[in-house]
Amino acid sequence: MISEKKEIKSREEVSVLVRNFYSKVRYHADLGPIFNGVVEDWEEHLERLTDFWEMILLQTGPGAGKFSPVPVHKEVDRQVNHQLEEQHFLSWLGLWFETVEEYFEGEAAEYAKVHAERMAHILFFRIMENRKLN
Repeated sequence: MISEKKEIKSREEVSVLVRNFYSKVRYHADLGPIFNGVVEDWEEHLERLTDFWEMILLQTGPGAGKFSPVPVHKEVDRQVNHQLEEQHFLSWLGLWFETVEEYFEGEAAEYAKVHAERMAHILFFRIMENRKLN
């Protein structure tokens, strides 16, 4: 059983969030096949995403100016034969919210949900836009 919820104040908490979230993603019926088919090195992927979320939530870490998620997600869509759908993003968001709420509370936890929701909408929109252009 999980002890009391914590605030996200350091890279350690960000790592807990990212690792617990992606442990759910990897076994999700719809998301697992996509992520497991695209991610070649899970440890590297988890560290990179910890860098990203540390930058977003704490404005610290090695991630500043290093990430551009739109091209990466367009490439994932290409690799899965343009099969990414709105439901994939909704499932991703549902697992993200579930994980944040399971382990964390406070301002950074709330911002983690707000930012993820914005990001999911933007990524889905850009992927659909990219399909029309190609």
